[in-house]
Amino acid sequence: MKLKFYSPDATQCEEREFADFPELEGAKGREALGFVIQILRASMRQGNACTKTRGEVSGGGKKPWRQKGTGMARQGSRRSPIWSGGGVSFGPKPRVYGGKVNRQVRRLALARAFFERASERAACVVERLELPQAKTRALLPILSRMSPQGKCLLVDTEFEGDVIRAGRNLARLSLVDAVAVNALDLVYNDFCILTERAVTVLSGRMAWKAVA
Repeated sequence: MKLKFYSPDATQCEEREFADFPELEGAKGREALGFVIQILRASMRQGNACTKTRGEVSGGGKKPWRQKGTGMARQGSRRSPIWSGGGVSFGPKPRVYGGKVNRQVRRLALARAFFERASERAACVVERLELPQAKTRALLPILSRMSPQGKCLLVDTEFEGDVIRAGRNLARLSLVDAVAVNALDLVYNDFCILTERAVTVLSGRMAWKAVA
């Protein structure tokens, strides 16, 4: 896979071949990518909605009226779901919305997401990030040379303090560690920038065992 390779200040650029990144033919991995994104988005839900059943609502220990002879329907508790102030039938309870994803499916989805970005010429590699000072104005020109516009994802194995302080003021920039980046990060952002040391980590995470 060929990607643009930039110098630390992004003033020099060349095309380099990165053989560790897999190239996918046709629609291979798209189904896995859609499934993984669905699970990742679902796992972001808090899942803390909670309602009380009739057994959890306080009160209701006394029968509202006697069983027979009133001309009204029989009632056993004022906390029945059909009463105002009663419990809720089949209401939401705290739950985890995300699901399990097999390791090979996760890796294939990550590889497909990065392959899509690389195919669109929306991914590049920078040798390293070195800023003369921890200022946003020092990072902005470097970032603009590689990604002029759109949401940008910067992936590294370990971010220096200067880069973190300089990048936190840029709303369009996201800093993600190479061991934690996922398929949703690559799909959500318009452009992906990898440091040279992040290439080894990310390419290793993309490797999956092909099943014949």
